[in-house]
Amino acid sequence: MAFSGSQGPYLNPAVPFSGTIQGGLQDGLQITVSGTVLSSSGSRFAVDFQTGFSGDDIAFHFNPRFEDGGYVVCNTRQKRRWGPEERKMHMPLQKGMPFDLCFLVQSSDFKVMVNGSLFVQYFHRVPFHRVDTISVNGSVQLSYISFQPPGVRPANPAPIIQTVIHTVQSTPGQRFSTPALPPVMYPHSAYPMPFVTTIPGGLYPSKSIILSGTVLPSAQRFHINLCSGSHIAFHLNPRFDENAVVRNTQINNSWGSEERSLPRKMPFVRGQSFSVWILCDTHCLKVAVDGQHLFEYYHRLRNLPAINKLEVGGDIQLTHVQT
Repeated sequence: MAFSGSQGPYLNPAVPFSGTIQGGLQDGLQITVSGTVLSSSGSRFAVDFQTGFSGDDIAFHFNPRFEDGGYVVCNTRQKRRWGPEERKMHMPLQKGMPFDLCFLVQSSDFKVMVNGSLFVQYFHRVPFHRVDTISVNGSVQLSYISFQPPGVRPANPAPIIQTVIHTVQSTPGQRFSTPALPPVMYPHSAYPMPFVTTIPGGLYPSKSIILSGTVLPSAQRFHINLCSGSHIAFHLNPRFDENAVVRNTQINNSWGSEERSLPRKMPFVRGQSFSVWILCDTHCLKVAVDGQHLFEYYHRLRNLPAINKLEVGGDIQLTHVQT
């Protein structure tokens, strides 16, 4: 298969954004676009799957419009000429709110999931293998664009092994390089709670873990744990009952001192979707929520490769996990 399977995500890409899809579109490729709709400027944004960077030939134009009650336009552009619009008169996104768009390429159509739910199917008007570029423009801020190569998607919670990640560069929109070990990703339907999975190879500088989900409307708390044996090396614990994001380490069943300081207001909101990106650095973990850096947590357990298990529990529904 032509698809290399090793394309890492684009991280915090500046909008307007255009990036290469290595190997082009393949049947079974899944592309996740995570970001936040800007609440101020503009009333539209678009995700385009196109040939080259010119925008003259767009196989699939996905265009949410926050006007006339909100609707989404899907279309194809060939040699600078638009075809007939397909309009979905429903708007699953909200201004000012984070979102996850998941585009699954299949032989007959694109299937688009919004925050984990199937939203629209768009039947191919041109051969999808012509597409080699993804572009995003309009009133949107991006957290990441990630690529999940074709693979058998089991109904049971067996992991799909990928080669999708990992050396993060600090430049916005910079691609990660090819991994030493493939991360593990799960299909949408396979997130029992509490959710436990391995971190292949454990932590190491430049290693990333990405989680997306939705906070339950009546949520009190949830947690994300990075574990080393019976120890919890990193405990991330948003508490809605205390309006706090607590961080800590547990060694031999004994908790250390809590860290609670935040540079801005609580980023997690009941009933709303979110993405958490944990980047392992030499001295600390850097944690971003919805694409915005939130805090650093200095390593208390320094044997990083031994930190090889992820646990998620509490009052959320997971939609996307990448370890």
